[in-house]
Amino acid sequence: MTWDVLTIIGTFAFAISGAIVAMEEEYDLFGIYVLGMITAFGGGAIRNLLIDVPVSTLWEQGEFFTIAILSITAIVLFPQNLLRYWPIWGNLFDAIGLSAFAIQGALYAVGMGHPLSAVVMAAVLTGSGGGLVRDVLAQRKPTLLRNEVYGVWAALAGMFIALNIVQSPAQIFILFLFITVLRILSYKYSWYLPKRTMKR
Repeated sequence: MTWDVLTIIGTFAFAISGAIVAMEEEYDLFGIYVLGMITAFGGGAIRNLLIDVPVSTLWEQGEFFTIAILSITAIVLFPQNLLRYWPIWGNLFDAIGLSAFAIQGALYAVGMGHPLSAVVMAAVLTGSGGGLVRDVLAQRKPTLLRNEVYGVWAALAGMFIALNIVQSPAQIFILFLFITVLRILSYKYSWYLPKRTMKR
């Protein structure tokens, strides 16, 4: 039940996030749907490849495809005069998707008996993989690879799950809210990780 709820939340949030980016880049309707769907399911596909789960399992999630399509359609039909506020909401939906899918990916890996390192990697790839593919296709610098704090929150969620610090459904949803808030704070207050550069 917890896994399904997180999948629904993440699918809804990332489908909207991808659609918003597509509209910001002035994609046509087909492009909006394609980018929204890729954002919603890209992270799961990458995760499945790396932890040896058949990618074909994605095609068995018909109800989640429906959720994604309906979410994108809602954004497409949203009143034009209110769309100027969507860049703000785009970051919020991205934070929700990151948190939901990071936890879902970690739970998936734990359920398959993978070690801590694989659980953390599954959390990072599931939580940020869709956004990574979205940014590459939109010709933007991937948020995951920039010095803005992003993937660290997904890794933190994976650590909590892998170390059994969080176990019950109530604890999982508290973790979901915690990671979402951390991501919102990191872009609101421009938190950055240390970096090294070759430039002088």
